[in-house]
Amino acid sequence: MKHILMIATGGTIASRETADGLTPQLTSEELLAEVPELEQLCRIDTVQLMNRDSTNINSRDWLQMAACVREHYDGYDGFVLTHGTDTMAYTAAALSYLIQNNAKPVVITGSQKSIFNQDTDARENLRDAFLYACDDGACGVHIVFDHKVILGTRARKMRTKSYNAFSSIDYPETAVFRDTRLVTFLRRPTDQPPVRFYERLEPAVFVLRLVPGMRADIIPLLAPHYRALVLESFGVGGLPGGEHGAMFAELRRWCESGRLAVFTTQVPHEGCDLAVYEVGRAVGELPGVLEARDMTPEAVAVKLMWALGQTDDRAEVMRLFETPIECDIV
Repeated sequence: MKHILMIATGGTIASRETADGLTPQLTSEELLAEVPELEQLCRIDTVQLMNRDSTNINSRDWLQMAACVREHYDGYDGFVLTHGTDTMAYTAAALSYLIQNNAKPVVITGSQKSIFNQDTDARENLRDAFLYACDDGACGVHIVFDHKVILGTRARKMRTKSYNAFSSIDYPETAVFRDTRLVTFLRRPTDQPPVRFYERLEPAVFVLRLVPGMRADIIPLLAPHYRALVLESFGVGGLPGGEHGAMFAELRRWCESGRLAVFTTQVPHEGCDLAVYEVGRAVGELPGVLEARDMTPEAVAVKLMWALGQTDDRAEVMRLFETPIECDIV
């Protein structure tokens, strides 16, 4: 019988209705009591790491979650982490970069309604998460939600209320559940190097969503506070005004100061390519400019935090960012 550690962090799944709205209050033991059949599936220990709305999760919390897995790594066959849905994709990406070459499953799940609701997705999601954590082929960081198993670097929350909240972006789902039967589509190679944990993130990353007519003077205002800028551009990517515009001039100054800029797209699928249009080509040639290609916005921001946390050398940060990790770039 597999031995699984459940790490509880709060979220809707653990919430009660209060006068101020839903608030995470339930403990890990209370969550497990709502799914008693799990006792027949595996041995379960629990850690109540925190109990908060996932809107309040930050980079320090990601480091704490990774440290918890590292502390207990040798004592368990897998880990189930309960979490709020709003920032779940960010946490899945963060743990994918903080825990690499992971031969054991780290399964993140939650729900759109509290486990105390009669009409809820919480019990099935929690059951599926433990079923996947107990599978002999399970490994790495995944989100398990609405009967789908999604790689941590490829997950996005696409719906705010429906049970099918998460999608795998431009990458196949790892597996699906049909009732309680796991159907696996992708398996990890068996010749993996040893697991490696990382302990540093640099949160000084700003995500700027471009809108038509945006003023260029926003960029120098960010310079004192941030080391990297993610620009969510239009279509396959570009900068309003091209190389003759005010935005280009400010971005060039940003890069000449030693900072980084990463271009991604506001379009959910198929990624960016600065080489396609005139408004993008000159931008892509600036020193310090990177392309996110087909990475999700969550993975882009968190991977930058991870890369910046490993080194102060810009060239090395760029190399780390452009190196595919956990299929974040395909």
